[in-house]
Amino acid sequence: MKAFCCWSGGKDSALSVYRILQNPAIEITHLLNMLAEDGNYSRSHGLHTELLRAQSMALCIPVVQGKTTRETYEQEFKKVVLGLKKEDVEAGIFGDIDLQVHRDWVERVCSETGITPILPIWKGDREALINEFIDAGFKTIVVSTNTNRLGKEWLGRQIDKEFVAELKALGNIDLCGEDGEYHSFVYDGPIFKEPVNFTVGEKVLKGNRWFLEIKALMTEECHCQNVKKLKDDLQPST
Repeated sequence: MKAFCCWSGGKDSALSVYRILQNPAIEITHLLNMLAEDGNYSRSHGLHTELLRAQSMALCIPVVQGKTTRETYEQEFKKVVLGLKKEDVEAGIFGDIDLQVHRDWVERVCSETGITPILPIWKGDREALINEFIDAGFKTIVVSTNTNRLGKEWLGRQIDKEFVAELKALGNIDLCGEDGEYHSFVYDGPIFKEPVNFTVGEKVLKGNRWFLEIKALMTEECHCQNVKKLKDDLQPST
């Protein structure tokens, strides 16, 4: 079965891809990312489109990006999905954990477009999920925080065991940031052919969110002939 992954560039979508790559019955053929109407930044995490493309190259999975306003998100999302269906894509992978309103939206939109929804980390224990992510070898930094929950000093932090321990000590923060406390950018790990090269810039306040400006240093090529080997390596032995 061919599937796209609804790709934010962060840890939950990366962990979802990691789990799906261990399933020989599913082939991830595309990453799907929705951009703001200016086409420069992702609608979900505020990542520059070049960063998403750099991830795509490092993963050797093509990224499909659509532009949308907040008001037209569903309409534009469906257009992109219907375009993927013409390439025999049958399923969509989503990195939601337990927000029921998100799952309801996913299931409705997938039903209306004739796509099978797959949620690999749904109802996963928060601490178990983030530790699985870290233990698998992913490299990730925090790129956005909600000012009502975390300050700008968390921007640029590596998501590691020390990070988890500090969040736990705060006591009122979802360890996976499921309530929007923070967003992340994954730049290396077991699903990557090579790390994403990037530089870190200013910390910028927009509304009630802090953002870390990061810029991709694009490579000219990726070695996509190794994709099958990556999938084979991640699949459990029989």
